[in-house]
Amino acid sequence: NAIFFGLNILVGHNAAKEFGGSPTMGAILAIVLCHPNLANINLMGTDLVPGRGGIIAVLMVAILGALLEKYLKRVIPEMFSLFLTPLLVLLIGGLAAIFLLQPIGQVIAEFIGNAATAAIQHGGMFTGFVLGGIWLPLVMLGVHQTMTPIHAQLLSEYGVTILLPILAMAGAGQIGASLAVYVKTKNKFLKKTILSALPVGIMGVGEPLIYGVTLPLGKPFIGACIGGAFGGAVQASFVVGASAMGISGLPLAATTNNIPVYLMGLIVAYIAGFIATWIIGFDDPEEEVE
Repeated sequence: NAIFFGLNILVGHNAAKEFGGSPTMGAILAIVLCHPNLANINLMGTDLVPGRGGIIAVLMVAILGALLEKYLKRVIPEMFSLFLTPLLVLLIGGLAAIFLLQPIGQVIAEFIGNAATAAIQHGGMFTGFVLGGIWLPLVMLGVHQTMTPIHAQLLSEYGVTILLPILAMAGAGQIGASLAVYVKTKNKFLKKTILSALPVGIMGVGEPLIYGVTLPLGKPFIGACIGGAFGGAVQASFVVGASAMGISGLPLAATTNNIPVYLMGLIVAYIAGFIATWIIGFDDPEEEVE
């Protein structure tokens, strides 16, 4: 509970900052949503629930607070703004959070959780194959940043996120693809780059391999996506869940509810990425002559 209480505060702080508001006010509004004393309040026969709506509700109230703060600073004279602006933001934002944004956030959060669960349970292997295969291109577009609140919501609601093990397979595909490049290339500098980047890649940090190896070569990036697809299919088939965020690759195994299957998925992604890259091939860069 302490983790998610703190996470709500951090999300409120950062969301308000991103939208041009006061980070402190965003954190305060987040605290309003998840304060334990809300459970002692009964409105119209309904008990309030601390933290209802999860991260989604916190995001909405922090954004509302930031937009409201910017508007009030424009219309309230500067000599009164220092006192009135935060007071009005807290009053209006707090009331909107409890009566409007919490219920809406709960509906959205439940929809996200149910949709993710249904997609994995009913789509199974196919869903995992697609998600694992397209994740690397989505990372290139920056879409991966939007997954943090979704993972947090799944963790809050179910105790595990079933999406993270699938998406982590994209990094495993990078390992296999890079190993294939290492075996086939005659470029000594490229071999050295791969050797230095592989250990951190196995530990879940894929950027050195992406930007130093597979993406510049082109075709190995496709091989890595194929590896991620096969690994994702394994994770989805067994509905593997992870109980933590912020880590990937091999370390993520310790947080999963099925370590053997997660490790099997990693190996499948390694092998599939290697074979796909070996078959597709690539243009071996010539050694630079000084």
